[in-house]
Amino acid sequence: MAAPVQRLSLRFNKVLNKTNWGASTISSTKHSNKPRTYFTYSPEIAQPLQREPKWTTAEEAVKCIKSGDTVFLSGAASTPITLAKAMTDHGKSSGLKDIVVCHMHTEGEAPYTSEDCKGIFRSLSFFMAGNVRKAVAEGRSDCIPIFLSEIPLLFTRKIVKPDVCMIQVSPPDEHGFCSLGTSVDCVRAACSNSKIIIAHVNTNMPRTFGDALIHSSHFDYAVKHDVDLPTGHHTGKPPSEAEAKIGQLIGDNLVEDGATLQMGIGSIPDAVLAALKNHKDLGIHSEMFAGGVIDLVKQGAITNNKKTLNQGKIISSFLIGPKELYDFVDNNPFIEMKVVDYTNNRSIIAAHPKMTAINSCIEVDLTGQVVSDSIGTRMFSGFGGQLDFIRGAAEGFDGRGKPIIAMQSINPKTKESKIVPTIKTGAGVVTTRAHVHYVVTEHGIAYLFGKSLRQRAHALISIAHPEHREALEKAAFDRLKVMPSP
Repeated sequence: MAAPVQRLSLRFNKVLNKTNWGASTISSTKHSNKPRTYFTYSPEIAQPLQREPKWTTAEEAVKCIKSGDTVFLSGAASTPITLAKAMTDHGKSSGLKDIVVCHMHTEGEAPYTSEDCKGIFRSLSFFMAGNVRKAVAEGRSDCIPIFLSEIPLLFTRKIVKPDVCMIQVSPPDEHGFCSLGTSVDCVRAACSNSKIIIAHVNTNMPRTFGDALIHSSHFDYAVKHDVDLPTGHHTGKPPSEAEAKIGQLIGDNLVEDGATLQMGIGSIPDAVLAALKNHKDLGIHSEMFAGGVIDLVKQGAITNNKKTLNQGKIISSFLIGPKELYDFVDNNPFIEMKVVDYTNNRSIIAAHPKMTAINSCIEVDLTGQVVSDSIGTRMFSGFGGQLDFIRGAAEGFDGRGKPIIAMQSINPKTKESKIVPTIKTGAGVVTTRAHVHYVVTEHGIAYLFGKSLRQRAHALISIAHPEHREALEKAAFDRLKVMPSP
């Protein structure tokens, strides 16, 4: 095995060249003073080198990890669960300590966050999943509040310095190229700035296009192990009556023909997609998308023909869902996987026609403050791409974007209202009341842009669950000293 590659930092010039959308500068900053732009992608990990990886077992590969190292894990469906388990066992058996394991949303049990790993590993989340919440709540793990679009900057600005990068890829083709498959997001930035790359090579990983290519010569260790990809919490369960109503309200009233859509996965996005079967020329530009997109492509509702950027292509950054979704994206040039600082760049989002961003939340107060990352003081997830897309849609170049917050009016488990007089003590505001335009529940659509506090309270109370409206009205009067009014 050759010595680990010294990878170049990737630096972006944040000035958009609106007169030359497709322009790119591919020369390395090492050899050129020419600034890179958001239309430039790192050539480093796709550049074939005169070296070969060491093909070995997961147990042997992770022995390169030592005390004090920072290890990056790719996430979502490409979480290298096999490598993560081997790393955990190695840390315990070798008496290692003070290893930082950084990542976005990961799947699997995250064994490195267990109580018996305290002092050995410390997880650092850029967006939390359920597998690390307990450790964060108990002070054994950390999280960084950060916009999804800015996560790559953690690596390129050397704020987070990975010693080892553990990823999952498709098998190399005849030229030695692998695909990052279901997760490009911040993986390229992490790989380009890591000393060592360990690749889990899995024949079940879809081969995707766009920014997903990585040449196998950049791997220091390669572990061949075929395993099914995780599907997350996607069960295929049909939306509830309330969720179906939300989807219908959005589909019938807020999604226009020719619109570009952003939405995540879950019952509400699935319900929205189910309501769009009669729409025409829809496009997808999203950090992720759900399996419901497949039916709309087959029915001809999603064509991407009206998009001003990446016309004719579905653009995403990471994926997780049923096997049907992985089969759909495999070797499919209709889909391109892009780095997250492209998909979630506000100016890129704003350039799309009728940009319609649909996001959910934990609670909304009567003035329109949106809590999405925490339940009181307890951290739940992260900023993610919500504000990237809410603001990008609001700033749409064509003036026809629609930023939407969609949620059930009550928590299905606790029956508490999700529209509240004030947010819980310690909760964090992800989308401010100045950013909010549309809030949708099963009881209607509240349009808040340009409305005063008492008008906002009135609009939100009108879409709250009927059983909570009287209490909310009283609370609004106590807070505002005036009755809510349209």
